[in-house]
Amino acid sequence: MGILDFLSKQFVDVIDWVEEPGQLGWRVPLADREIQNGAQLTVREGQIAAFFNEGRIADMFGPGLYTLDTSTLPLLTAIMNWDKGFKSPFKSDVHFFSEKEQIGLKWGTAQPVTLRDPELGPLRVRAFGTYSFRIKDIAPFAARIMGTLGEVKVADVEPQLRAAIQTALATGVAGGGTAFLDLAASQSALSDALKAAVAPAFAQWGLSVESFFVESLSLPEEVQKHLDKASSMRVLGDLDRYAKFQAAEAIETAAAQSGGVAGVGAGAAAGLAIGQAMAGALGSAASAPAAPAEDPFALIERLHKLLEMGALTQAEFDSKKAELLGRIR
Repeated sequence: MGILDFLSKQFVDVIDWVEEPGQLGWRVPLADREIQNGAQLTVREGQIAAFFNEGRIADMFGPGLYTLDTSTLPLLTAIMNWDKGFKSPFKSDVHFFSEKEQIGLKWGTAQPVTLRDPELGPLRVRAFGTYSFRIKDIAPFAARIMGTLGEVKVADVEPQLRAAIQTALATGVAGGGTAFLDLAASQSALSDALKAAVAPAFAQWGLSVESFFVESLSLPEEVQKHLDKASSMRVLGDLDRYAKFQAAEAIETAAAQSGGVAGVGAGAAAGLAIGQAMAGALGSAASAPAAPAEDPFALIERLHKLLEMGALTQAEFDSKKAELLGRIR
């Protein structure tokens, strides 16, 4: 080792950290861990500086400017048994930690979570959203995450955090016994519940969950199509009305095609076939008395619900609405 190397390692007199986005912890690269007695320590807002002795935290400093000597390092001084006249460099590991909130992080279910729905039976649910966290307790973070590493970034801990969220989702949602439709209707309450479920897992690493949002809950496409059909039938009423509605749709579609009147006939035949088949299945086609005329305003309201669910297009809704309003005398 040359004389210049010796001098440069002995006179470390300014210690600070200008952190970059995504950094959580950084160990000051000191040669032989030697710090000049009387050195200046600068800790910025949102930072904590920790001095380590033999792997354990001796002293910590919040935001401010400090002159390092035996009076400002009481614990380290006691451990090292320094006397009051100590002037030479001292040895210590110095770590900086960011306490800033790390925002805009994404989470999601890598695999669907099986939910035992009390109404629909077993369902495979996917979910995704955002969350934020920050370092709250330096000791467990330093011991369990930082260790002897020179640097820790958000990207280094994200996989573990997402795994904890996945476990909380599987436990809290799948085991909660709440119907899927109720979960989807109250995403704010679900977000709060999952935040509380995730918090203990984060705390073991010295982290706190600052925000947690569920942005979407979804079912497999084939299940969603089944629910859409069931919703459409409930909105329209009984199956007989649904058959008539389907027949009217077939006639309108055929009339718009190139077959013209022939297309209308084909569409009408298709509509009648649908109506007869469904009415026959109900055993009411021949014997049931004619139903009273449907209130046009009530039917318009039901059609509007279908429009909101996406079962009808805006053009289809406008056409039917105009037709129903034309019946009013």
